[in-house]
Amino acid sequence: MPIKITLNKAVLFSTLPLLFASQTAYSAGFALIENSAAGMGKAFAGAAAAAEDASTVWFNPAGMDYLGKSLDGKSLVTQAGHIVSAKTKYTDKGSTAPAALNAQLGGVDENKRITSFIPNLYYVKPVNEKLHFGLGINGPFGSKTDYDKDWYGRYQSTLTDLLSININPALSWKASDKLSLGAGVSAQYVKLTSLSAAIDSAGFCRSAAIQTGNSDLFSGCNAVYPNAAQPETDSYNELTGDSIAFGYNLGLLYQPTDKTRLGLSYRSKVKHDVDGEVKFDLDPGLTAVSLNGVPQLQDRDVKASVELPDSLSFSVAHKVNDKLELLGDITWTGWSSFQELKVTEVDGVTEVSTTPEEWEDVYRISVGANYKYNEKLTLRTGVAYDEEPIPSAELRTPRIPGNDRTWISFGAGYKWSKNLDLDFGYSHLFLKETAIDNPGENGYAVRGTYKSSVDILSAQLNYKF
Repeated sequence: MPIKITLNKAVLFSTLPLLFASQTAYSAGFALIENSAAGMGKAFAGAAAAAEDASTVWFNPAGMDYLGKSLDGKSLVTQAGHIVSAKTKYTDKGSTAPAALNAQLGGVDENKRITSFIPNLYYVKPVNEKLHFGLGINGPFGSKTDYDKDWYGRYQSTLTDLLSININPALSWKASDKLSLGAGVSAQYVKLTSLSAAIDSAGFCRSAAIQTGNSDLFSGCNAVYPNAAQPETDSYNELTGDSIAFGYNLGLLYQPTDKTRLGLSYRSKVKHDVDGEVKFDLDPGLTAVSLNGVPQLQDRDVKASVELPDSLSFSVAHKVNDKLELLGDITWTGWSSFQELKVTEVDGVTEVSTTPEEWEDVYRISVGANYKYNEKLTLRTGVAYDEEPIPSAELRTPRIPGNDRTWISFGAGYKWSKNLDLDFGYSHLFLKETAIDNPGENGYAVRGTYKSSVDILSAQLNYKF
C-alpha cells in the first residue's frame, strides 16, 4: 500500500489545521479565563454579577454602574497578572508510522511543566450619574506547548506559541434604579509566534519515489535513509502568522432587591483571517538525493480562517448578611462554530486542506463565596466544573490534549488604603486522564495518555484616583 501524501502540501496538512490549538492549561478549548485575580479566588463564580473591580468591563460592562457606587466619582484602574504553571505527562500506548514504511516509530515519552504569564489591565471612569466608560486590555485566547524534538508525536507537534491581545472600550447606562445596561466593541489581534512540527525525511523521500515511480530515487532514499521515522534525520517546519478582527459584547445587570444581583453577559464570535508563512529546515539528506520533477518543500505564504466562539453567561450574587455573599455562574461557549479549519493559498481560492474539528458547545458551572472578615480583609473561595469541547480521542491533538477539569480556588482581598485595594487568588485544576488516538493527516498516529494538572497564582491592584 503506497503512502498517500500530496508532496507540496504534506507539511501544511500536519500543522496548519492546528493553527489555533492550545494546551489544556487554562480553560476549555484554547480560551483564557484568567482576567481577574479577585475572580480567580472564587473560580470566577458570579463573574457577570460581581462588579467588584474594573474587570467588569470584560465580564459584564453593565456592572460599571454598580461599581460606580463605590468610586465616589473617581476613576478606577485594575491591573492583574497571572502565573499559570501546567504539568503534563504523556505516556505512549503504541504510536505508529505509516504501515507502508514498514518502520518502527522512534521516540520518547514526555514529562514537562510549562509556565506562562498572563497580564490584564482595565479602567472605569464615571461620565455622569447614569453613564460610565470603561476600557479593557487582555488576552482572551492563547497557547504555549513545547515538546522535545524526539518525542513520539513530533510529526504532529513540537512547538506551539500563540498569543492574543483584545482591546475593549465599553459603556454602561443606568436605565433605572434596578436595571443597568452595557455594551462594548473589541479589536482583537492574534499572533502565531511559532507553530512547528517535524517531517520524516525518509518517509517524504520514499513517498516521492513511490508517487513518481522512480526506482532510482527509491534506491537513493534507502541509501541515505535506511531507517524511517527516526528523530535524528527529521526535517522541520515552522508556521507564523497574524490577524486583526472585531467583535462586541453586551451586558445586563438587574437588582431585584438590595441583596441580590443578576447578571447576563454576551460576547460575540470573532472571525479571524490569518495571513501566514510556512518555512522549512530540511535535513541535508533530502538535498543529497536528486528529487528531479518532484515538488519541493518550499517556503510559502498561506491563509487560514477560524471563527472564535461566542459565549453567554448568567450569574447571581446574593448577600446573605453583612459578611457573607454567595455567588454562582453558568457560562455557555459556542465551540460548535469550530467545525473545520480550511487552509488555502494566498489567492484564498486554491485549497490546501480542510480539516474536520467537530468541536461541541460546552458549559462551565461555578459556585463561590466572599466573606468579609473585617473592614480591611475579604476572604474568597470557589469551585467550578469546566467542560472540554473536543468530542473524542481521535479528534484530540497533541496541541490540545485537553479534557474536562475541576477548579478549586482560594483568594483574598485587602484594603490597603482609601484608594488602593489588593487582590490575590490561587486555583488548582484537576484534569481527567486524557486518551489520544489521533491517526494523523499523513499516517503518523499518536496513541497514548496524558496526565495533567494546573496551578494558577494571581495578583491584582485596584487604584482609585
